[in-house]
Amino acid sequence: MNADDGNTLARAHVSTRLPARDLDRARRFYAERLGLEPVDERPGGLLYRCGTTEFVLFTSTGSSPGTFTQMALTVEDIEAVVAELRGRGVTFENVDAPGFRTEDGIAEIAGNYPSKGARGERAAWFRDSEGNLLGIGEPVL
Repeated sequence: MNADDGNTLARAHVSTRLPARDLDRARRFYAERLGLEPVDERPGGLLYRCGTTEFVLFTSTGSSPGTFTQMALTVEDIEAVVAELRGRGVTFENVDAPGFRTEDGIAEIAGNYPSKGARGERAAWFRDSEGNLLGIGEPVL
């Protein structure tokens, strides 16, 4: 089913929700380490916008397992972004998984979604102050 078939969910705007046990600590991390400021807030929640997408940090009594990528950001120059974030104190994960492993924080991944027009992806991962695993990806054209 595609959006033209009348499926209202296919036309929906999608945004990510990330849990934060300490919203003030998370706000500082996203500001100081990632250079992001919320565009709106409400009690227990911060709304961020990146490009045409958005995500929310929300107060949660639970915590993320951090065992999978919870949110990924696509960038044009992964080396520049990794260098900038390292300069702000972000620590990147070392990954050694079937099919890829990181070297200097960046993995070369064969294959990509055909609809994206790329043949692969370069990727890096880091954790925010709340243990959420975030990814950065650059399509390889």
